[in-house]
Amino acid sequence: MPHATSLRRAPVQRRSAERLTRILDACADLLDEVGYDALSTRAVAQRAGVPIGSVYRFFGNKRQMADALAQRNLERYSARVTERLGETGDGGWRMAMDAVLDEYLEMKRTAPGFSLVDFGNQIPVGARHGEPNHRVADRLTDLLSGYLDREPDEELRRVFLIAVETADTLVHLAFRVAPEGDPKIIEETREMLRAYLSRVLD
Repeated sequence: MPHATSLRRAPVQRRSAERLTRILDACADLLDEVGYDALSTRAVAQRAGVPIGSVYRFFGNKRQMADALAQRNLERYSARVTERLGETGDGGWRMAMDAVLDEYLEMKRTAPGFSLVDFGNQIPVGARHGEPNHRVADRLTDLLSGYLDREPDEELRRVFLIAVETADTLVHLAFRVAPEGDPKIIEETREMLRAYLSRVLD
């Protein structure tokens, strides 16, 4: 569920929450099919099987809808990383970083609309704003600091921000080279992250 601040009105009843989920699912599917420029709130309403007024109840325009989808992606990504870390136990920071990268790659390959929206840094298409990567880095710092037995201080936040920015750029490169992500570029990305993070986390 997107954070309430991204919505015109937060759903209160279960039926309303389910309608919001259908709207965001439809938005994600249409992003894959027609792209952001051709996306419309009317098409989303039609695909979701809801009145157009239901879309405008939650969102003023398609940009707000894409932002809410990006926030939902971040929530789902965080949940996937948390679950993966719970399965691996105390595997050290390298295993934790593998989980962070692998779950991102998996969403990139399978989550509808993710190739355009991911955590918000490509809408409008081609835009590369810093805020979403700051948000991801902060979330990972809070998520991993306990696992790594590290204080979530400014140094750790800066380190994770640099790692997120680097991985974001290289993963986008990998998926420009090959539809499923060029495996050699992905492996180089993994090695680069390990080399950088070892200075701080070892």
